[in-house]
Amino acid sequence: MERTVFDYSKLKGRIKEKCGTQKSFAKRIGITESSMTCKLNCDRYFTQDEIMRSADILDISPEHISTYFFAVKVQ
Repeated sequence: MERTVFDYSKLKGRIKEKCGTQKSFAKRIGITESSMTCKLNCDRYFTQDEIMRSADILDISPEHISTYFFAVKVQ
């Protein structure tokens, strides 16, 4: 079974808009910059706690979380 690859382009834009850099955002949700890079490159998945902290920091309403975290990349 193939691993699901998500499209985080909208999330990356929101991170830049609200936090400036991925490093700053990673620090705010409590992970390292390298972990953030792995998650945004789909090498690791975001945990539920990380998604909820991210939504709070980035002002993403609960009904829009799927738009940022679960948009499947079209192959």
